[in-house]
Amino acid sequence: MPAEPSAAAPRQLLVAAVPGLFVLLWSTGFVGAKFGLPYIEPLTFLFYRMCIVVLLLTPLALLLRARWPASWREVGHIAVAGLLIHAIYLGGVFVAIDRGMPAGIAALIVGLQPLLTAACAGAMLGERVRAMQWLGLLIGFAGVALVIAQRFDGAHFEGFDGVAVGFVIASLLGISLGTLYQKRHCPHYDLVAGAIVQYSASAVLLGLVAVATEEMRAEWTGELIFAMTWLVLVLSVGAVSLLALLIRWGAAARVASLFYLVPPVVALEAWLLFDERLSPLALLGMLVTAFGVFLVVRPQPKR
Repeated sequence: MPAEPSAAAPRQLLVAAVPGLFVLLWSTGFVGAKFGLPYIEPLTFLFYRMCIVVLLLTPLALLLRARWPASWREVGHIAVAGLLIHAIYLGGVFVAIDRGMPAGIAALIVGLQPLLTAACAGAMLGERVRAMQWLGLLIGFAGVALVIAQRFDGAHFEGFDGVAVGFVIASLLGISLGTLYQKRHCPHYDLVAGAIVQYSASAVLLGLVAVATEEMRAEWTGELIFAMTWLVLVLSVGAVSLLALLIRWGAAARVASLFYLVPPVVALEAWLLFDERLSPLALLGMLVTAFGVFLVVRPQPKR
């Protein structure tokens, strides 16, 4: 009789597909921001986005009988991780793009996250980063640097100012520290209930800052509605859930290394949609980056 298929096969296939799907979905967030920001201020955009996500997820949590955090301490940890990953990370990226930074460049600077995460993972999580992984992280950094170099003329970046760079660096710190904080302090929360806590906390912070610094006006064009719908459903629900699963399943340094693949994908999408130039140097940087990620995420050989 033919052997019965293994019950674990579907899950193994899902686990194998999640990293690539996450990179693809996560990369579209930069493109979605570029589509929507001409018609709405950046923090107002994010405030509305967070509120809509909470309104969508709350009935789902009740329907699924999601497990809510058992204590205020757990709520606090989940909220802090959410503020870092959503409010700080997304706020920095959206403000930078709104100030003229190309989507591809914003993704490239945030793409330095793996080095920062790997450097801190030992101290915060006790994870051991192997020598080959360090090599891969450094190669990935070199690849990102090659892509960035095409937009630097020796004095300043083309098309944006130092304030935009400052905001995207804050974004880089937010996603790096948020990944480590979530891995250490709240690795097992219910994904739906936890997302509601994270997006609610982020909505409060972003709303307060938006009221203080922006006029909170929006021109609800077709482009803005499409961008908002895409970012809510595909990014805030889909990609962020995949990120939470990846953090739960893998070591922080390996999960963070996937972010090295986001800048080349964003650069390709920006070229297709916005005619942002892809130079031979940028293409070389993409290949170098992909090789660096391979060194970080490949399975450790058995001894």
